[in-house]
Amino acid sequence: MDKSHFEKLEKMYLQANVNTMIFDTTTCKISEEYSEIGLTISEKYFHALGAIHGSIYFKLLDDAAFFAVNSIVKDVFVLTTSFNINLIRPANQGVIKAIGRLKYKSPSLFTAQSTLYNEAGKEIAFGTGNFAKSKILLSEDIGYK
Repeated sequence: MDKSHFEKLEKMYLQANVNTMIFDTTTCKISEEYSEIGLTISEKYFHALGAIHGSIYFKLLDDAAFFAVNSIVKDVFVLTTSFNINLIRPANQGVIKAIGRLKYKSPSLFTAQSTLYNEAGKEIAFGTGNFAKSKILLSEDIGYK
């Protein structure tokens, strides 16, 4: 287990512009083949019916699956090549948490699944994605420090 790698990935995630400029409160915990991404729900994420928009579900699920994969890829940034989500129930308050787990790995392709839970621990969405290694090195230039 490479705790330093996990901490650098966590810092990279938490300092990314999309997370600092759009989201109010996010959390990130990464370990081998596993990640947890948390978000405190805010009305600014709501669609017209008063619950969080599906794009927020997608982002959290993709991020959790992505970091479950990048937890074992220590030289380069991985890229999402496809991601499918299923929405189960709406959420409009509290903290939601996406948990990602690696499901398959080969030299060039990775598959991960993630599940999004509401504050009561009920599943509200899930997704599966495929990921591939990029040519972008994990370096300080991209926030990996």
